Amino acid sequence: MNKEKKNNIEIYCSICKKNKLNKNIYICNNCKFFLKKKKNIKYNYFNIKKYKPKNIKNILDKYIIGQNNAKKIISTTIYNHYKLINNNNKNIYNKSNILLIGPTGSGKTLIAEIIEKKFNIPVSITDATRFTEAGYVGEDVENIIYNLLQKCNFNIKKTENSIIFIDEIDKIAKKTSNISITRDVSGEGVQQSLLKMIEGTITYIPPKGGRKHPQDEYIPINTKNILFICSGTFNGINKIINKRLNNYNEIGFNANLNLKKKKKKKIETEDLIKFGLIPEFIGRIPIIIKLEKLNKKSLLKVLTKTKNSIIKYYKFLFKLDNINLKFTKKSLKEIVKKSIKKKTGARGLKNIIENNLKKIMYIYPSKKNIKEIIINKNTIKNKKKPKIIKYK
Repeated sequence: MNKEKKNNIEIYCSICKKNKLNKNIYICNNCKFFLKKKKNIKYNYFNIKKYKPKNIKNILDKYIIGQNNAKKIISTTIYNHYKLINNNNKNIYNKSNILLIGPTGSGKTLIAEIIEKKFNIPVSITDATRFTEAGYVGEDVENIIYNLLQKCNFNIKKTENSIIFIDEIDKIAKKTSNISITRDVSGEGVQQSLLKMIEGTITYIPPKGGRKHPQDEYIPINTKNILFICSGTFNGINKIINKRLNNYNEIGFNANLNLKKKKKKKIETEDLIKFGLIPEFIGRIPIIIKLEKLNKKSLLKVLTKTKNSIIKYYKFLFKLDNINLKFTKKSLKEIVKKSIKKKTGARGLKNIIENNLKKIMYIYPSKKNIKEIIINKNTIKNKKKPKIIKYK
């Protein structure tokens, strides 16, 4: 590497971090050649012969409890998306982006994580609350693509055929429906910035991320084949739905029909517009999926039956110290009861277990002759000592 100083600051390539640059640029010639070479290579990331929609759902069932309708729609959408990409049907291709709406701990983010781990599809998971409209304090929306590019090791072709998961999308809703002299840069401004990217366009990404600079040499990324999955809790949307349903005439011939509609409480695009999403943004996300709140039975299954079970994780931790960890049925029910009371869903289960086991995990690994630790209802409810069985 040739060493040269510019204003006493050494500038290295933003991709390889090795080659020193002689000019006011951010990519070395080796990396430029690498990017061009990779762009022309064909890739088949998703095995459409092996993973049909039913196969995809069966794998999701092992890790995600409930949400059968959501898993069916997502499985079908992913299969159709990669089926068209693998067959190069560019003329008729029109991707179906997804919006997941559901309470905390219903499995929205977990769906994206399982898709990445089990189907070899790069998924960039990001939070919408970090972004602002271009030119304002905060991150630009182009950083979503840069994060995916990093995940794909700057492989452009791989990046252009992957998935972006944007969480907390409800937090970029318009702050108010009234006209204001100040710009809504973290709400409507972000939605406007995301429009073309979600629909499909060539986005020019700075090679080192962050803000764009005039002297940068940008990396062009076509977002046409990137599937966008957005998610959010949308707190308060049920009030909007109820208000819409109550506007129907509830007397005469339509009375019974309205009662049926109230039970289903299907989310319509007009509800999302009233919540604060702009019509153009919703128009680019045709699939809207509502995830249900997990009940007691579902939460018990999350604890014990799934492949990524929380109980299995803690049992494994103690097994490494040659200690058997057991939970009584009543203790599991108490964990679920606490989670429902806190309204944290599956996400809150680990927090409850962690709070009750932190002293146990600190004390007992250093003690000798501990054979078994039994967690009972009182351990969870009143934080009392568990039952300890020692070797004879």
